[in-house]
Amino acid sequence: MKKLLALMAISSTAFGQHIEVKQSKGPTLGYTADSQVKIIKKDGLSFKDLNKNGKLDIYEDWRKPVDVRAADLAKQLSVEEIAGLMLYSGHQAVPARTEGYFAGTYNGKPFDPKTMDASDLTDQQKKFLKEDNLRHVLLTTVSSPVDAAKWNNKIQAFCESVGKGIPANNSSDPRHGTQARAEFNAAAGGLISMWPSSLGMAATFKPELVQKFGRIAAQEYRALGIATALSPQVDMATEPRWLRFDGTFGESSKLSAAMGEAYCNGFQNENWGSLSVNAMVKHWPGGGSGEGGRDAHYANGKFAVYPGNNFKEHLIPFTEGAFKLQGQTKKAAAVMPYYTISWNQTSENVANNYNKYLVTDLLRKQYGYDGVVCTDWTVTGDHKAMDVFVDGKVWGVENLNMAERHYKVLMAGVDQFGGNNDMKPIIAAYAMGVKEHGEAFMRARMEQSAVRLLRNIFQVGLFENPYQNPDQTKAIVGKPEFMQAGYEAQLQSIVLLKNKANILPLQTKKTIYIPRRYIAPSRHFLGFPIPASNEYPINMELVKKYFNVTENPAEADLALVCIENPKGGIGYDKEDVAKGGNGYLPISLQYGDYVANDAREVSIAGGDPLENFTNRSYKGKMAKSRNLTDIQMIEETRQKMQGKPLIVSINVSNPMVFAEFEGKADAILASFGVQDQAILDILSGKAEPQALLPMQMPASMQTVEKQFEDVPFDMECHLDSEGHRYDFGFGMNWKGVIQDERAKKYRTPSK
Repeated sequence: MKKLLALMAISSTAFGQHIEVKQSKGPTLGYTADSQVKIIKKDGLSFKDLNKNGKLDIYEDWRKPVDVRAADLAKQLSVEEIAGLMLYSGHQAVPARTEGYFAGTYNGKPFDPKTMDASDLTDQQKKFLKEDNLRHVLLTTVSSPVDAAKWNNKIQAFCESVGKGIPANNSSDPRHGTQARAEFNAAAGGLISMWPSSLGMAATFKPELVQKFGRIAAQEYRALGIATALSPQVDMATEPRWLRFDGTFGESSKLSAAMGEAYCNGFQNENWGSLSVNAMVKHWPGGGSGEGGRDAHYANGKFAVYPGNNFKEHLIPFTEGAFKLQGQTKKAAAVMPYYTISWNQTSENVANNYNKYLVTDLLRKQYGYDGVVCTDWTVTGDHKAMDVFVDGKVWGVENLNMAERHYKVLMAGVDQFGGNNDMKPIIAAYAMGVKEHGEAFMRARMEQSAVRLLRNIFQVGLFENPYQNPDQTKAIVGKPEFMQAGYEAQLQSIVLLKNKANILPLQTKKTIYIPRRYIAPSRHFLGFPIPASNEYPINMELVKKYFNVTENPAEADLALVCIENPKGGIGYDKEDVAKGGNGYLPISLQYGDYVANDAREVSIAGGDPLENFTNRSYKGKMAKSRNLTDIQMIEETRQKMQGKPLIVSINVSNPMVFAEFEGKADAILASFGVQDQAILDILSGKAEPQALLPMQMPASMQTVEKQFEDVPFDMECHLDSEGHRYDFGFGMNWKGVIQDERAKKYRTPSK
C-alpha cells in the first residue's frame, strides 16, 4: 500500500523540449526524451539513468551524500572527461556576437535574427561540449531572460545526451548593475533587478542588505539557468588608484569580510539545493595592492607589492568572511586567485595561480579549504604585449610552454582553468605528471579535482533537474518586488558629502540648470575605443518630473553638474616607450594634469621578458585625466550661475582628489552606480541620504604617492570648506554629519 501511494505521487509534465517528473518524497527530475535518458524506479522513487546503463549508479542516487556521489562519478570518468571538467569556457554571449570579443557561428554563419534563434548553440559551443568534454560555461550578455532559459535548456539537453550525462554548470560575472538613464517603475518590472555597485553596497555598511541581494540575485540567476556566480570580489582596496576598486567592498578588511560573508550566505542559501548558487570568491590572496595602482590584467601591472608588510590583513575577507558561512555551505564553493605576483611573499615570484605555497600550503592546508580553486581567465595564454587586456597572463612563468604552464598550475593545487576551451594542454600536463610521479599519483590528483568540481554541480541540484521553465523565468527575473528591493538599496548607497547652508533637500519645482557633459575620445579599460560624447549626463525627462528645467543659467535657481571621478589611465603608454622612456606613467586621481614628483625613484618590483629593465618608476612624469572637461564644466557653470547654488553629483568608482573643485560646490553627492532617479529622489527629499564613505578621499596626489599600496587608512584626507574630513565612514543626512556605530565597527587601525 505504501509503495502504491508513493508511485501515485509521481507525475510527469512537459515544458517545451524537456520533461519534469515531480515526486512528493524526492526532488523534481528533469530530462529530455531525445537524450535517451530513462527514469529508473526504485523503492517507489524515481531516478535518472544518466549513463544509460539500465541500473541505478551511486552518483545517480539523489539519496546519497553529495561527496559520495561525486567520488563515485569521478572514478567512472576517463582522464579526458576529467580534463573537460577542469575547463572553464571563454566568455559566451546569447546570441553570439558576429565579430570581436565573444564571436561565434551557427552552421558556419554569423548570427542572423531573421533566420536563427538567439537560444541556439554555436558551433564552438557544440565542439567544446562534445570534443573537449567542457561543462563549465561563462555566460555574458543575453538578449532576454527567456532566451537565456531556452539556451540553458538546449545546452543541458546536449550535455545530457553524451557521456555520463554531466550537466552544464553555467556561470556569470556580476550582472545586476543599473541602467542609469532608465526610469524606475517597480510595477513594470525589468530584465533583471538593478542594484548599486559592490562599492555602493559597502557604502550602506549593512551586511544584511547584501545578504538580501544575494538571495534575490540567486533566484534570478537560477531562473536564467546560472548556477555559479563569479563573485563576490572581496579584495581589500588598499590602493586607491586600482582600476577594479569599484568591484570591491572598499578598503576595510572587517567591512569586506562582513559583506563577503553576507554575499555568499545569500547566494548559497545556507543548505544548498535548487535555489542556491555557488559563490566563487575572488581574488586570493587579495589583488588590491598593485604597485602604483596598475592592474594585473596587463603585464605592466603584474606585481602586487607590500611595502607596509601587510600581506596577512588581505586574507581576512576570505578567512573571516567567505570561509565562515551559515548552515551547511560553510565556505564559498570556489576561490579564484588573482593574476598578480605577490612580490616577495613566497619563495618564488610567480603569479598566484601558479604558486604552490599560496594555493596548497596556505589556502588548503593552513586554512582548510577543500573547495574548487579556479584560475582567473587566460592565465596560461601567451604573453605578447605590455598593455593589451586580452593578452595571456603568465606572470613569472613566461618561459614555460603551454603544457608546462598547465602542469605547474595543477601541481600548485588548482582545479580549473578559466577561459580555456581546449583540453589538450591538460592531457599533455597529465602525461608530464605520469612521467614524473607515475600513473597512480596523477590519476588520484585528477580525481581529487574532479570530486571538487562535481560537488559544486551536485549540491545545487543540477544532476536532478538542470532545466528551466521559460514562463517562470519571465515571471521571476526582474519581478516588481526584486526591482523595488534593488532600488531601495540604491537610495541607501548614496553619500551626502557636503550640504552648505542646508541647501538640500531642494523644494520641488525649483528651476534647475544642467549643463551638457563633453568627454573627449579615449580607450576603455578593456582596450576598445570610446568615442567622444556631448550629451546631458542625466535623463532630462526624469528631471522635469521633479523640477523646472532651463537652458539659461540666468533663469535658474540653482545648477546641477553631473560628473564622474577622474579617469587617469592604466599607468602605461607605448608612446613613452617610443620616446625612449620605460612606458610607465602615474595613474592620477585628479582632473588636472599631474606630475609625479613624489613618486618612488626605484619601483619595488619589476621584470618582464619584453623589457630590458626592472625599474618601473614613473617619477617626474605627467598623467592626464581623460575627463578633464568635468572640472572645467564645474568652473564654467559656477561662473554662469553668478553666486547662485551649485550642486555636484559624482558617480564614483575610485577615491579622488576633491581639493580641485570642492570649494566651488555648495552640495556634493557621491553615488556608486545608481539610477538617475535615485539621485533625484535624494535631491528632492523623497529619500534621505544615509550612506557612508567605504574608503578615504585623499587630500592630494602627494599623499597618494606616499601611502603604502597594501595598507588601509594611511592617507591624509580632504578637509572641506565646512570643516568636514572625507575619511572612511564619513557621511551626512539632513541633520548634519551622521554619528552612529557603523564606521567604528568596521574601521581597522592603519599601520
